[in-house]
Amino acid sequence: MFLKKVDGPRQVTLPDGSVLSRADLPPAETRRWVASRKAVVVRAVIYGLIPEKEALERYELSAEEFALWCAAIDKHGEKALKVTAIQKYRQL
Repeated sequence: MFLKKVDGPRQVTLPDGSVLSRADLPPAETRRWVASRKAVVVRAVIYGLIPEKEALERYELSAEEFALWCAAIDKHGEKALKVTAIQKYRQL
């Protein structure tokens, strides 16, 4: 079995004991962003699986959009990433 050479770790252990690997990341061509996919990308960056720059390039995200995802998770958890809940969690 041959493994593609990648920079950084192939998997990381999260604080809850679960393992997040590069195989768990959404495909690069993802266009429909549900809350669970957003959360996986944010966790991958926070816990060092991929650098933020790589995530932004891979998923064609703006730094502002990614920062909003991180802030939403930090303040309110994964539920705040749902499009239907944006108004509920948005600060005016």
